[in-house]
Amino acid sequence: MDKDILYLPTWDTVRIEEARRLPGPVLIIGASGFIGANLFHSLRHLRDDVYAGSRNPQKSWRLSGADSTRLINLDITDLEQVHRVLNNLKPQTVFNLSAYGAYARQSDSEKIHLTNYIGTLNIIKSLMDTGCSAFVQAGTSSEYGLNCSFPDEQSELIPNSDYAVSKVGAAYLVKYYGIVHNLPCVNLRLYSVYGPWEERDRLIPTLISFGLLGKYPKLVNPGISRDFVYIDDCTNALVKGALTACRTNPGVSVNIASGKKTTLADVASTAKKLFDIQMEPQFGSMPNRKWDLSEWYGNPQLAKELLGWESSFSFSEGLKLTADWEKEAASRLKYVSVPVKDKKITAIVACYKDNQSIPVLYERLSVMFRQSGYDYEIIFVNDASPYNDEEVIAELCTHDSHVIGISHSRNFGSQSAFMSGMDLSTGDAVVLMDGDGQDPPEVISEFITKWEEGYEVIYGNRTKREAPLHMQFLYKLFYRIFKKLSDVNIPVDAGDFSLINRKAVDHMLKFSEKDIFIRGLRAWIGFRQIGVPYVRPERLFGQSTNNFFKNIWWAKKGIFSFSIKPLQYIQTIGFIVFILTIGFSLFYLIEYFINPPENAKGIPTLILIMLGLGGIQLISISILGDYIGKIIEEVKNRPKFIRDKIIYNGKIYNRQPEINKVIKDIKQQELI
Repeated sequence: MDKDILYLPTWDTVRIEEARRLPGPVLIIGASGFIGANLFHSLRHLRDDVYAGSRNPQKSWRLSGADSTRLINLDITDLEQVHRVLNNLKPQTVFNLSAYGAYARQSDSEKIHLTNYIGTLNIIKSLMDTGCSAFVQAGTSSEYGLNCSFPDEQSELIPNSDYAVSKVGAAYLVKYYGIVHNLPCVNLRLYSVYGPWEERDRLIPTLISFGLLGKYPKLVNPGISRDFVYIDDCTNALVKGALTACRTNPGVSVNIASGKKTTLADVASTAKKLFDIQMEPQFGSMPNRKWDLSEWYGNPQLAKELLGWESSFSFSEGLKLTADWEKEAASRLKYVSVPVKDKKITAIVACYKDNQSIPVLYERLSVMFRQSGYDYEIIFVNDASPYNDEEVIAELCTHDSHVIGISHSRNFGSQSAFMSGMDLSTGDAVVLMDGDGQDPPEVISEFITKWEEGYEVIYGNRTKREAPLHMQFLYKLFYRIFKKLSDVNIPVDAGDFSLINRKAVDHMLKFSEKDIFIRGLRAWIGFRQIGVPYVRPERLFGQSTNNFFKNIWWAKKGIFSFSIKPLQYIQTIGFIVFILTIGFSLFYLIEYFINPPENAKGIPTLILIMLGLGGIQLISISILGDYIGKIIEEVKNRPKFIRDKIIYNGKIYNRQPEINKVIKDIKQQELI
């Protein structure tokens, strides 16, 4: 199925003609959001001068399939960037649909006001310089706050949240610049818009998901009401606002409402008929939210007078259209998750000969992160695997925008792979794990619990590993020797599997050393640390790439990176041998005068002493050689890794300028 079919609106010929009359170019700011994405896709089918602006539109699940040349990175809180984008594009019609704070998970009051008020001010100030034909600000019915019972545009505004206050402020900005400075602008107070591409945790998508299974979700009080507006009515109102009120009544605020109060009991009744649900709804099974009100509906009269707009879809019609879309889009929506917490976690998976286990880990990680409630990204680092790891990762990136792939130019080792992923990560915390399945994703939920308690470094503590007994013994022996030799407090039985807070990650990325030993650096940086016990299983597939000699190399790497005690031991041994030599010399000298030898004796003793001292010298020189070798590697100042490819949103970037640009794009947080 052509995925573009999913974006086609139900506009009639009159609405289509109105959309074509918009002065261009057209810029939709906040196009990564639900309403913005619908407007963008509706318009881009009709004209080729429509642009989607967002902090990171390339990563938006709603904008996949769009021409990348029409996607513009834009952070409205950055005045310089806003001015630069608008000056370069010179859009004639601008829709500002960006917002922050509309959902419970978006609770940062400073960010709410910065985005909704200062962001709007930045756009308006830039438009005053560049000029435009129409600026449409997406307001909200929340501006009325407690005065929510069928208010008209002259009703008192009684905002009851930071979000509502910030949107009221933006409405007054529009009014001031429209009336005093003649900016062609309008503020449309949108009521409860619903339809395709809405956030998965919202009422209507949740209702449909359960309804298709013949069930009801948990519901609040049946008397809670909304004024529902189907998305295609909403996008048409935005277009009409740009064509009419922006010019005839600049600065005005207009309600975009159906004028009908739909209670939750009405919603449940409509769903019962549409989905043939046999059970009865369990009202009150979910606690009321602080914004739930029983008389929340608007007066649409002014919209009819000034815009020539009125709602054309009943709630039952809109619900059916949305349900039909949900069924068509099911194969794509299964990869979509909506975070309920305002933080993000990055999982970095180092892969080498792990082509079989990568899909399994992806599924387990996705389930774990969705259950956690956090936003997330999964970075698979293909460390030049001779198998088809890269193709497997690329396939996952095609279907899920949460997944990013990195391919190295050669095998730099797992430590460099982790650093490569950490450098690209955007999460508030980073999880490091191997791609062979020996680090169980389910343990990460325990890491997160400790992170929420305030710990900044949480490492997996291997209480047991599924391995031969002699290997279990050698591993445990190494960790205890390493702890004894190390200059810092290294936890025993702790590998790379860990969750590290962003602050600690940023400090680790500043280290210039090239020969990296993650678990040592992790201990060296300090911060609040704690271990989480777990049993380490065998690889999911295949044989371990480690062997006895490689494990010896790992042991040397750790010890020589975090301890100078071997050098101290050499000095101690040398001093002891020197003292013993003096002692034996005095003994033999005295013995010579007391009991003069009749003939030469003690040749075996001399040979053993010479061999012993020679062995000590060779070991000492080899230890010195290891330290000198590390110095040589560091002074060469070669990079820790070289990225050959970045796989992002299903596209492979393999030219260095492209790689640099996409890295910059990834590191920008998406504005919802």
